Amino acid sequence: MRKTMLVGLVVTVAAVLVVLVSAWFDLELESVALLGVGVGAVIALVPDRSPWMRLVGLLGGVVAAWVGYLVRAGMLPDSPGGRAVAVGLVVVLAVGVAVVGMGRIPLWSSLLGAAALAGAFEYTYAAAPPEVTSTSMSAVTALLFTAAVGFLAAVLVAPEGEQPAAPRPPRPHRRDDAPTSRLDDMMETK
Repeated sequence: MRKTMLVGLVVTVAAVLVVLVSAWFDLELESVALLGVGVGAVIALVPDRSPWMRLVGLLGGVVAAWVGYLVRAGMLPDSPGGRAVAVGLVVVLAVGVAVVGMGRIPLWSSLLGAAALAGAFEYTYAAAPPEVTSTSMSAVTALLFTAAVGFLAAVLVAPEGEQPAAPRPPRPHRRDDAPTSRLDDMMETK
């Protein structure tokens, strides 16, 4: 419990500092501060595979979403069908990142990266689709910077990574005198 409170406190301080430093230096990170710091902290805290592979998944997902926005702006109509194709493309690319990693890159981290960029950039994109190349660069940079801050803050004080739950042991064989409850067991001939 203390470790969780410590991680929460450090991530809180990191998020507050991102907003304050952004305001002092006019970095314009305020709109993605919570999203980025939160995503970075999640990548640091979830005990699934190595932290580096989780980061690779996050980056791969961000790139997948970025490609989706570029394709959407350049080749797809601004219609529900065009948006659906773009979303499908992004998910397929995020899954592809995990598949290419051959089990080392968790799927959830690439999906999280894609969703994070969508959350950070969709409003800006919708306001001016033709400016996607310039505005997306700002969104990606802001998201990755704030995610790096959240990751570093959480990893500094994160609890030791727990191993995923061990697989359940196989069920013991049914005793002949035990009551049957499965259809297969009832159909056995003795």
